[in-house]
Amino acid sequence: MIKNNIIRLLESRNARFKSIELPVAKLSAIETASFLKVPVENVFKSIVIQSEKNGKPILAIVPGSKEVDMKKLAKLVEQKRLHIPSEREVEQLTGLQVGGVSPLALMNKGFTMILDLSARQYEDIHISGGQRGLNLLINVEDLITLISPVIADISHPAR
Repeated sequence: MIKNNIIRLLESRNARFKSIELPVAKLSAIETASFLKVPVENVFKSIVIQSEKNGKPILAIVPGSKEVDMKKLAKLVEQKRLHIPSEREVEQLTGLQVGGVSPLALMNKGFTMILDLSARQYEDIHISGGQRGLNLLINVEDLITLISPVIADISHPAR
């Protein structure tokens, strides 16, 4: 079983979670849901977004079945322009491989965490465990306690 700093953090905080090993390849939320045999709405993906004005990084955590609504997000963070950086830029900003970006790995790293409101309808959601090949089924309230996100409607159905 994989035991990284995120697993140790969750154990030390008595968080309710289950770690699940996946193939080490970069999997999309849809591929992860298929592998786990769970609804894609229950697999949340972490999308790194930057403000073009101040460059402050944002981590938008949205269901795998949806996309970040950039207009809603820009209004929420009071910015005119936001953009999604390239995979290389994401890896430089986070220190994590794309496919392994986790809100738990980016706590206290200067990211504004924004969790899509739809997470509240679940007791547990799937998120990345901070590296490719590691998925976490985590209690939503425990995740919220740990990452202190803004909770808002920031997504729309994938096109």
